[in-house]
Amino acid sequence: MACNYKPSHAFTAPAGEVSRRFADGDSAHMDLMPDAQQISRIMAEATAPAFVLGAVAGFVSILLGRMTALVDRIRSLNEIADDDATRAHLKSDIPRLRRRAKLLNNATYLALASGICTSLLLVVGFMSAFFKLQHEYGAGLLFMFALGLLAGALFRFVQDVRIGLSEADHFR
Repeated sequence: MACNYKPSHAFTAPAGEVSRRFADGDSAHMDLMPDAQQISRIMAEATAPAFVLGAVAGFVSILLGRMTALVDRIRSLNEIADDDATRAHLKSDIPRLRRRAKLLNNATYLALASGICTSLLLVVGFMSAFFKLQHEYGAGLLFMFALGLLAGALFRFVQDVRIGLSEADHFR
């Protein structure tokens, strides 16, 4: 069985388009440049993920600030001498502080994963506009997944806040 595929290399399409004529007279055509209306639509659709991405960046900053303060508190408690009778009881707070650090670490990873997912959503949106592909269902799923990760991070943050409202954090 012989293959009759013999492409000619004559490209006759306008700028931004690729066209190929085959030996049997058929041609294939692909427009590589999205039109202004499609780019405008994608820019409008990118607004919500862009705001989510900004919120995630701010949230990660808050989480890391709390984590830094928590680690500093653990270090200061570890520096208390065992023979210091007035402050040695504060060392009993270290396991609770380590639990909070674990929650904040988990929240940070979830928030960063949400940011990565949101960034991927923006890339998929623009790439689908470039190649003129339908992306609504995939974009919706990615957005829901990103928001689910962000909700998980917020839940872990709430757990840390609840644990952190103890009097032991106010002693020096």
